[in-house]
Amino acid sequence: MKTCRGVGILLLGSLLAGTAVSAQQGGGRPPMPQGPPSITSVLDFQLTIVEREFVGAAQAMPEDKYSFAPTNGEFKGVRTFAQEVKHVATVNNRFFESILGETAPAAPDEGIGSNGPDAIQTKDQIIQYLKDSFAHGHKAIATITTDNAVTPLKDPAVPFLNTRAALAIFVDAHAMDHYGQVVEYLRDNGIVPPASAQRPPANPPAKP
Repeated sequence: MKTCRGVGILLLGSLLAGTAVSAQQGGGRPPMPQGPPSITSVLDFQLTIVEREFVGAAQAMPEDKYSFAPTNGEFKGVRTFAQEVKHVATVNNRFFESILGETAPAAPDEGIGSNGPDAIQTKDQIIQYLKDSFAHGHKAIATITTDNAVTPLKDPAVPFLNTRAALAIFVDAHAMDHYGQVVEYLRDNGIVPPASAQRPPANPPAKP
């Protein structure tokens, strides 16, 4: 157990560094957690940042553009905006189920590589599905401690991510990977992502 706790402390330090970077970026970030940091509070704060950015982007796209996929360039076979959002929500659910030890649905349209349940179609349904997946995440992360964070799981959603910490960290990376894609979809339709709207230009014009 000493080794496990040592790994947990190292992991916590790494996560705290990542949290500090994200917090400095501003743009609608959530309030910093109160009290001494723990692996649970750090992981939950990171998920909250991802949740705010991704849900904000999903809400910003008009419903009539949910079927949009880029065509200007090499985008053959890519997901539509709706499929991007549903895919992230579905992966969230599968990862958080693994952390909680829940049984994943057997339906093929709810697997890790899928675009989510076919029955979920409207923007309101998709947004609710996405929000529910993050709520599932906060519930799962609340169960992670330094004692169980790196304990191998019997049946993880992805074999190479076989601990609670690995799943909780990678689920953020996965969502932000797709966030980068939906941002392009928004900007292609003349929409500035909400998380970027209040930030100064990343490439300001040169001074005369």
